[in-house]
Amino acid sequence: MKEVSDTRIKSPPRLIIAGAPASGKGTQCEIIKEKYGIIHLSTGDMLRAAVAAGSDVGIEAKDFMDAGKLVPDGVIIGIVKDRLQESDCVKSGWLLDGFPRTPAQAEALADAGVSADCFVFLNVPDDVLVERVVGRRTDPETGKIYHMTFSPPEDEEVLARLEQRSDDTEEKVKVRLEEFRANIDAVKGVYKDISVEVDGANEPEEVSAAIVEAIDSVLV
Repeated sequence: MKEVSDTRIKSPPRLIIAGAPASGKGTQCEIIKEKYGIIHLSTGDMLRAAVAAGSDVGIEAKDFMDAGKLVPDGVIIGIVKDRLQESDCVKSGWLLDGFPRTPAQAEALADAGVSADCFVFLNVPDDVLVERVVGRRTDPETGKIYHMTFSPPEDEEVLARLEQRSDDTEEKVKVRLEEFRANIDAVKGVYKDISVEVDGANEPEEVSAAIVEAIDSVLV
């Protein structure tokens, strides 16, 4: 397996963040984006944009999607590479959110000439992740997300109408975690020279402070 070497730095920042479902990755992505002024990228957003733009890889991806098939890694890598070469990413830097997910994707990304400055992994125990997910509820009228333990609504009327997503059950989240755990160690191995592990079970402010310290240590 290839290893991504430690290239101590380049500005603008080129970052990857990984974390299990409910690890707090979304919150930290927003903080990183604001702090460094970089472009936040998820594969879902990039895929939809490529399809809408009608690019070569977008058209190829659409063919798979229309057939009800998973878009293969080769196509996804093409979409990611194209997006990272666009002027806003070149000028401002980028944050890949939750990608690569597998060692094969990580190696393909390296083969495509894409390298990062820092790989941030949010480490949260499974029992904490399960509690975070199972307690989540959504207000169907406002779209606001609450948590029955950590941030329940004060309004009884709102409480009465909250809904739980069908995949936010303990059984289903454990399946998602198993899939995540099956690949993450190998992905971390590819980026071991630029990897930093942060305790994602801490308060969001503590987590973000640790992430910023790690990123700043490799940026000049």
